[in-house]
Amino acid sequence: MASFDPDRYSRQTRFAPLGPAGQQKLAAARVAVLGCGALGAASALALARAGVGCLRLIDRDVPEPSNLPRQLLFDEADVTAGLPKAVAAARRLTLINSRLTTEPVVADLTASNAANLLGGVDVIVDGTDNLEARYLVNEVACRTGIPWVHGGAIGAEGRVLTVIPGRTACLRCLVPEPPPPGTLPTCDTAGIIGPAALVVGAVQAAEAIKLLVGAAEATAGRMLACDLWSFQWRVVDLAPLAAVGCPTCRAGDAPWLEGRLGGAATTLCGREAVQVAAAGEGRIDLPALAARLAGVATVTVNEWLLRAEVEPGIRLSVFADGRAIVDGTSDPVRGRAIVARYV
Repeated sequence: MASFDPDRYSRQTRFAPLGPAGQQKLAAARVAVLGCGALGAASALALARAGVGCLRLIDRDVPEPSNLPRQLLFDEADVTAGLPKAVAAARRLTLINSRLTTEPVVADLTASNAANLLGGVDVIVDGTDNLEARYLVNEVACRTGIPWVHGGAIGAEGRVLTVIPGRTACLRCLVPEPPPPGTLPTCDTAGIIGPAALVVGAVQAAEAIKLLVGAAEATAGRMLACDLWSFQWRVVDLAPLAAVGCPTCRAGDAPWLEGRLGGAATTLCGREAVQVAAAGEGRIDLPALAARLAGVATVTVNEWLLRAEVEPGIRLSVFADGRAIVDGTSDPVRGRAIVARYV
């Protein structure tokens, strides 16, 4: 059985709703944090400091300078090193808590890997920046019964919703269909301030802790919405939606998980970049690709990814799982063309 240092967590265990028994549950817990950006970094940091035993850190990207105002686990050295976010986050968190077990996973969540990446944990924390990944999380959670904490932040606004499959409304109950592209604000169009992400990530961590110690029933199924600029806070009761349900939580329909919905190329929130999905199965030989590109580009490579300045203003990052991120364009068609040309 996992143990904890009573002196280290003395202030937490004096909080009666948690206590030593709750701290023991945290020490034995496994949490998947999907996305190590602003929300995921804040949540993971709080959970690591709270004494959660194992964090599976899943992220598809690398740190960029524009991340630093709001993503707590990275600094300028991480940007220069070009390490994947999941790896850099795991290293930072184990410096904070040496008893923490981390499982860094450098991957994009897709229909083919979602069940594997999100399985075998007690709680899933949503730190993503796109609806497709959130629908995948929702469908895996509804099929497996794993509770999850949804979060989102834009501008100075944020929202948090805890989903307990079979008991509360799920994401599809709240958002039955994804809105048309371009109809919602993004980090690129509306911006975001760091405190909004920190508040949302902190609330997500608190909800995850409550789930892990069995104290989430009072708030699960209610959505917190806040605006830090106007200082407005409200809680929306989703019990009426839960009473009706939706095809996913009531009938097991999983169009995203079954590959009936979703795309091969997506723009990335907060930067002019396109991610292109892997065009096949298996890992890519990064050293071999580096040798091929050496004559046409400046290349850096490590065990997780290769980076190359392939054209003026265009940087190509190719990951070991075959994914590619093209920085310098927000056009999916151009992004796919660049990957086809060089990879």
